[in-house]
Amino acid sequence: MKTLKKLFKSIKSKPIFSSIAGVFLLLTASCTNKVQTKTVALNNEPLNIEKSIPQNNPLPPEFNDYWYTGEAEISSYTLEQARYGELRKGQAVLIYVTEDFLPEIQVKADNRHKNNISVLKLNATKTFNTGIYPYSIMQSTFYPVTNNKHALKVSSSMQEWCGHTYVQLNNREQYEVTLHSYFEGEADKKLVIDKSILENELWTQLRLNPKSLPIGDLKIIPALEFIRLKHVPIKAYPAKAVLKNDMYHITYPSLNRTLTITFNPEFPYDILGWEESYKSGFGSNSKVLTTRASKLKSIKTPYWNKNRNSDEVLRETLMLN
Repeated sequence: MKTLKKLFKSIKSKPIFSSIAGVFLLLTASCTNKVQTKTVALNNEPLNIEKSIPQNNPLPPEFNDYWYTGEAEISSYTLEQARYGELRKGQAVLIYVTEDFLPEIQVKADNRHKNNISVLKLNATKTFNTGIYPYSIMQSTFYPVTNNKHALKVSSSMQEWCGHTYVQLNNREQYEVTLHSYFEGEADKKLVIDKSILENELWTQLRLNPKSLPIGDLKIIPALEFIRLKHVPIKAYPAKAVLKNDMYHITYPSLNRTLTITFNPEFPYDILGWEESYKSGFGSNSKVLTTRASKLKSIKTPYWNKNRNSDEVLRETLMLN
């Protein structure tokens, strides 16, 4: 107990203690009901990350007070999703949270360490039905809050009654991509591609500083969700991006696709909705349709602790069925 008091006294003496979640003690029960104490990392302060690399896009002063409080930001959206030549009603949820990330094995860190990288993680989910069977899509992006590197990791999974697919991109010397799919032509592949802008990372970069978003004629790797839905090669495609006060618009001429993200121009730059247009369906049923999402509600909460039946009331708050 004396050791713990010394530890917290030492931490509290740091000036950044008031604006970060810092270190906490996690009590976990083993199979024998013994209680173990473990020091873990949660919402590590950004002062630990990549100190040798200058930060070209400084974060606003209120950033720490919003993102390093031991809570996630959860936003719900109504969804009209284009699939098989028709629009499907569904729901989308964007979950943003800061985490400590291990740069070598590229997973969430269990313990605090000076080499950890602080990332803004986005888990983006969609659920909708196609006739009798449901679709569930999730994309995860781990983007350094220094906002001067590409995302360290992006993954995407898709489940529906025909089967499921999973693709993971790791940022190392090049992008290393692993794909698992129930489709014969895609099953169990590994490839390496040159680094380029990732569409997935733009949704997190926007939350750090919209003015840092790339504009003009670019090469962008489309969202992993789109690549899987359309079964197009994972590579960078020519694109043009335009940034206005509250809108970020991307056009992919060779894919006949556009994406428009609408956001709050004031901090915390929350995403208000988006539109994505491309050709959906097969053969004579194929036509350009527009997927649309519109924000319903946002809350901040440590959702990982909200797992009791009584916590389902938060789903009502988020207007999720």
